[in-house]
Amino acid sequence: MSSKFSRRLFILQMLFPIVACATEKKLTRELEFIIGTISYGEGQKTLDRFERFRKYLGDKTGAIVQFEPAFNENIAMERIKNRSWSLVFAPPGLAAFAKANYQYVPIFPLQIDANSRSVFVVRKDSPLQQLKDLQGKTVALGVPGSATGYYLPLYNLYGLTLTSILFAPTPMEVLESVAQKKADAGAVSLEEFRSSRTKIDGVEFRILFTDPQNVPPGGVLVSPKIELNRQELIRNYMTEASPTLIQEIGYVPSGDIPDYKYMIAVVNRVIAINGNLYGKPVRLF
Repeated sequence: MSSKFSRRLFILQMLFPIVACATEKKLTRELEFIIGTISYGEGQKTLDRFERFRKYLGDKTGAIVQFEPAFNENIAMERIKNRSWSLVFAPPGLAAFAKANYQYVPIFPLQIDANSRSVFVVRKDSPLQQLKDLQGKTVALGVPGSATGYYLPLYNLYGLTLTSILFAPTPMEVLESVAQKKADAGAVSLEEFRSSRTKIDGVEFRILFTDPQNVPPGGVLVSPKIELNRQELIRNYMTEASPTLIQEIGYVPSGDIPDYKYMIAVVNRVIAINGNLYGKPVRLF
């Protein structure tokens, strides 16, 4: 009996370091936390804006918190596909994409203009008067992931055949394509149009078409890789943050979770014709 007991004790002593090592690695993984958002070329400005929040969340959770801004929606979508981001501050199109396809969980809405819309704009001297006039024309769009620059415009263009589509990584580049007559029309949000149109000298624009649907607000979403009790802790810490910090980052702790049902339907319709977007002509059906 003494010999058997010694052998069992020896085996347990051998197994304990292995189990302890595995547990330590698991805890280390759980304590690594990446916050993601889209910076649209304002990398340093975005880093500065999120720095206090990054430190606050790190202090509260005891995690090593990193912040990773992406230049545009394409990069952000790759991070979400790989579930690299633990917490995402996402515009509406990206939020719908993350929720519908990768099980990210919305926990707060972002602050947004309640009348946010997607618009097609043309040069003021353009002969185009209606959306159907874009048949056979070249259109500038944003990149996949953008509600106002990609999903909603393609949804509204469904059934038309275009000469080509130009994809621009930022709303300003969409407007520049129209200004330089590389595209007959471009799609951006109403807010982006109002704020950017005066930055292009010597060209006047007008709105050709306004989407009738209000765009839902963007959201703060948490990765499905984060366990439920930790998700709840993050939600609580963000709710308890100072009003100044909340205002800096731009989320609404008391707001209703955005309803992305319509937006998800739009995303799914567009995904179904994604394979048609890069040929010439571009058949949107």
